[in-house]
Amino acid sequence: MSTEVVGYDHSDGLATVTLRRPAAANALDRALKEQLLAAVVRAGADPGTRAVLLAAEGRNFCVGQDLAEHAAALESDPAHAMDTVAEHYNPLVTALAAIEVPVVVAVNGACVGAGLGIALAGDVRIAGEGAKFSTAFTGIGLASDSGLSHTLARAVGASRAAGLILLGDRFTAGQALDWGLVHRVVPDADLAESAVATARGLASGPTRAFREVKALLGADGSLADALVAEQRAQVTLGASEDHRQAVAAFLGKRSPVFQGR
Repeated sequence: MSTEVVGYDHSDGLATVTLRRPAAANALDRALKEQLLAAVVRAGADPGTRAVLLAAEGRNFCVGQDLAEHAAALESDPAHAMDTVAEHYNPLVTALAAIEVPVVVAVNGACVGAGLGIALAGDVRIAGEGAKFSTAFTGIGLASDSGLSHTLARAVGASRAAGLILLGDRFTAGQALDWGLVHRVVPDADLAESAVATARGLASGPTRAFREVKALLGADGSLADALVAEQRAQVTLGASEDHRQAVAAFLGKRSPVFQGR
């Protein structure tokens, strides 16, 4: 039986997925990749999930691919050493992006390579002030994977993304905040509490509206396409129970209680 290296908890609409390989800085070996994919799919498939929190134990979020395991694969079966991209990274990032409810990522310590790609597949990133980021791929003679060529460019712009991937420069939580890569930076000691509070707030929010927001933001197309999609979303949401009771709560000078309906 393989050791559990990914934790999963579901309570009050919040699915919490935790990387648990701290002694290896949460480097992505086969067990971690497989268990993480299973947990993400589970969170997305549960109809009771209203938000997801992705976090990590230890001093680091994720340093990317386990290079010791990769070196062994290069030695034993070089023709298939990169199969992990198709077998693990692509399905994992696809599954994260497919989750219809908000995904909060708590980033502590090193967030590198595929770890950065995984973080960028979420929606809201909260970083500890000591977090350090890097793409790292070209430093070992590779291009990017885990969706970085797409998500990083969308997050920070094509020019800055090109520099970060080509040069592999390390950057800080403060820089990530300035560039819009993360949404909040908090003291390291406050990261877990802040991330949980944010995720729980989203889990108690207007879930149907959040689903529509994610669909709108993830769509490709023209301004005209966006206007049509927004109109459809507003018509749909305007008939929802959450919208009606929220308007009534506003007029009644009380806080709304969203049921996700």
